[in-house]
Amino acid sequence: MFSTRDRFREIVAAAPSGAARKKHPGKAVMAGGFAGGLEILCTFPTEYVKTQLQLDSKAVNPRYTGIGDCISKTFKSHGFFGFYRGLSSLLYGSIPKASVRFMGYEALRNRLVDKDGKLTQVRTVLCGLGAGITEAIVIVCPMETVKVKFIHDQNQPNPKYRGFFHGVREIVRQEGIRGTYQGLTATILKQGSNQAIRFFVFNNLKGYFQGGDNTKEIGVARTFLCGGIAGAASVFGNTPLDVVKTRMQGLDRHLYRNTLHCAQEVLKHDGIKGFYKGTVPRLGRVVFDVAFVFTIYEQTMKVLDMVWKTD
Repeated sequence: MFSTRDRFREIVAAAPSGAARKKHPGKAVMAGGFAGGLEILCTFPTEYVKTQLQLDSKAVNPRYTGIGDCISKTFKSHGFFGFYRGLSSLLYGSIPKASVRFMGYEALRNRLVDKDGKLTQVRTVLCGLGAGITEAIVIVCPMETVKVKFIHDQNQPNPKYRGFFHGVREIVRQEGIRGTYQGLTATILKQGSNQAIRFFVFNNLKGYFQGGDNTKEIGVARTFLCGGIAGAASVFGNTPLDVVKTRMQGLDRHLYRNTLHCAQEVLKHDGIKGFYKGTVPRLGRVVFDVAFVFTIYEQTMKVLDMVWKTD
């Protein structure tokens, strides 16, 4: 009789990935956008705290002693909605980001699956990597640059951005379109590795619960569990890249010559632990984020399959 470990190895080797039939990219756009919009409304406060801690870590006189202190001071100074400052920049980008990600993944997957609708391990990673790189270039880099600058600006004694659109106009006016693409290399590395890890872990765990039958439904709870574990794996795998990306997109971007120089400065001044600033709040956000998005995406795709016949 095979042990659970033996069964998992057997299923991983087969690498089933989703239903045997191909998924329409148009449905992926709709389902991904819907899931992305709902997700950011639920998780932005932890993203705000994470960004604050990462930016504060390099200040001459840090304002916060830790996560609890950051939460306390933000609430005291700005109330509950203080945790949603900068939301507009992320909300405007989250819907197209998730749409592009899942569309990119499904488009690549449709090209790479075999006749049984399965992906090899390498192809699963490549699909996730391609989806991450696509969203990084098209959506994430400009969106994240504006978000980080907006949050950073709002914590200055005299904020210069009156809102999201005013902030975008000022950034473009002063720095050109290139000003919204700061930290592009770090963003590509981060998003590419993010999605490669997430889709790889999610699909293998899903395959484990399917027991080798890639047409079998695993249910909402198990989908949520697979997504949460995939999210946690991506946090521990690429938080250093997230730290470098955040610094490269902040108002102090001029202090770094390039991505490598930024990483060297983090190591020089903060040591290895400097690359893991904001890990706890990021872990809390990402685990729920990825679990939520994968679950809503899968359920929305089922509804779309019923009302929109594309086969």
